[in-house]
Amino acid sequence: MSFVEINKISKNYGSHKAVLETSFTIEKGELFGVIGPDGAGKTTLFRILTTLLLADSGFATIAGFDILKDYKKIRQIAGYMPGKFSLYQDLTVEENLAFFATIFGTTIKENYELIKDIYIHIEPFKNRQAGKLSGGMKQKLALSCALIHKPEILILDEPTTGIDAVSRKEFWDLLRNFKNMGITIIVSTPYMDEASMCDRVALMQEGKIMQINSPQNIIKEYKPFLISIKSNNMHKLCEDIRQFRKNCTTFLFGQTIHLSSEEIFNKKELMNFIELKGHSGIKIEDCIPTIEDCFCVKFHLIPRRGSIAKVLFRKNCW
Repeated sequence: MSFVEINKISKNYGSHKAVLETSFTIEKGELFGVIGPDGAGKTTLFRILTTLLLADSGFATIAGFDILKDYKKIRQIAGYMPGKFSLYQDLTVEENLAFFATIFGTTIKENYELIKDIYIHIEPFKNRQAGKLSGGMKQKLALSCALIHKPEILILDEPTTGIDAVSRKEFWDLLRNFKNMGITIIVSTPYMDEASMCDRVALMQEGKIMQINSPQNIIKEYKPFLISIKSNNMHKLCEDIRQFRKNCTTFLFGQTIHLSSEEIFNKKELMNFIELKGHSGIKIEDCIPTIEDCFCVKFHLIPRRGSIAKVLFRKNCW
């Protein structure tokens, strides 16, 4: 039996289908990512797993405990960190941590070694109200509170949203340490660079799981021919490149444009086309697909007939 088993979970909000017959399993000690744009259903799924929301249909178990019948036991073994900072903002750092430790019948001292690597960053501010902490410090405090009762599983809903790049990197270093301790981690994120740090990822959109695989295998499965393009006028290039070929798709990727095609074409032909449009400083290179390229294709975020995609994922590389 897998540590987490999800079987045909569905949840609707009126006519809106937030989660649609979702099924997958997670092994003990795995760092599992749920990746998708805003509104994909990630938060709803996580709230169901943490017994805070009832599913309309389907069932799930964590460590053999049913999320409906054994909700009290699941709450004892799970640490949950919601996407929105939900600690008591008028309590200090130390007071919040002591409060959550007391709820679970433990103390800060008893489990200090588990949170030590996180807490050392916020301990100098232990007498500061939680509401007055920076974004990165708030997330470290929230993670400390989720860990203080020594959970078997961490369920983290977009834990790095809104914090700086350095804090994001530190946060993921901590998650890898917890994974090495044997803690199972489920984490959702809209950041593509974070997906590559998971053992496996589930690609989710419109309440459906589109694919589950390791980041490496997802990239290996990418088939289209892919090149990167730059010029002296990127805004105009976006418009012009749409007219190159109907069977090509283009999307913005940082400071370049990625153009993909099911068929290999002559780059000199593309260069001539761009030059005729009045561009200079043109740079065309073959490029290795990233997990973001794969997700854009899988999620159909690249409109057909070569139009410029409005990519819904957030991108902020370290």
